[in-house]
Amino acid sequence: MKKSIVFAATLALSTLFATSAFAADGFRTLDEIKEDGTINIGVFSDKNPFGYVDENGDYQGYDVYFANRLGEDLGVDVNFVSTEAANRIEYLQTGKVDVILANFTVTPERAEEVDFALPYMNVALGVVSPDSNVIETLDDWNPDDQMIVISGTTAETYLVENYPDIPLQKYDSYATAKNALENGNGVAWANDNTEVIAFAKQNEGYTVGIPSLGSADTIAPAVTKGNDTLLDWINDEIKTLGEEKFFHADYEATLLDTYGADYEDELVVEGGVTATDAEAESESETAAADETEAESETAAETETESETAA
Repeated sequence: MKKSIVFAATLALSTLFATSAFAADGFRTLDEIKEDGTINIGVFSDKNPFGYVDENGDYQGYDVYFANRLGEDLGVDVNFVSTEAANRIEYLQTGKVDVILANFTVTPERAEEVDFALPYMNVALGVVSPDSNVIETLDDWNPDDQMIVISGTTAETYLVENYPDIPLQKYDSYATAKNALENGNGVAWANDNTEVIAFAKQNEGYTVGIPSLGSADTIAPAVTKGNDTLLDWINDEIKTLGEEKFFHADYEATLLDTYGADYEDELVVEGGVTATDAEAESESETAAADETEAESETAAETETESETAA
């Protein structure tokens, strides 16, 4: 009980500290953060292995590992601010945090409200359900059954747009959604596939019957709209970290025990360049090389014809 009170007080102080540093223009620039000596980063506190608080009251996880490196390379302390999926954008817009590192999927709709940096992880949606009734498709859904989702997530948006007839049980946090599934309040839980895979591995009796739903997306840091100095620094940092394979090291330190080595290259994005980006760049370079070669051949043929005519 005492630890819970201390933790709650810590979260309240973190939010108060972050809010007190809120700049008049809606965000703190890179120079203002450096001058203050602290960067406020919004992370999850209950979403193991991405962002969670351990038994000692310390923040841990994949996003936290990255956040600590940002603070180290920026030369400032990191003030972690606990966030939920539904208030990630709000916390940026109200100045409670400078950066969100909370498993934040990049979408066009969100990009209208915040600025995303380069990605550092791949993600899709997935569905987990009890072994007694494994859900492997949504096409023949029983209208009497409830699907559990977390408010403000891409899973909620996707299901509303693509499966409007599926009744949704909406919860505000990872912990309450998890409890709802365990208590049988819904027949399945739709969320990021990384999260439902982790849940199934950490909790016996559950299976990810749909490991990939919808299109593949990416996870990226987010800053307040218009905070270009901070955004540019984070983008440069991600590119630099890619040269040392930082996010592979992050994965091996925080995610390997959950997902194993087989998922590493599938999930990790280094230097902000996804496999799709790399493939497109390679195709572009090949096309440019082919065009140059064709131009050279044409020039050579023209020169030969001119010499023959002479």
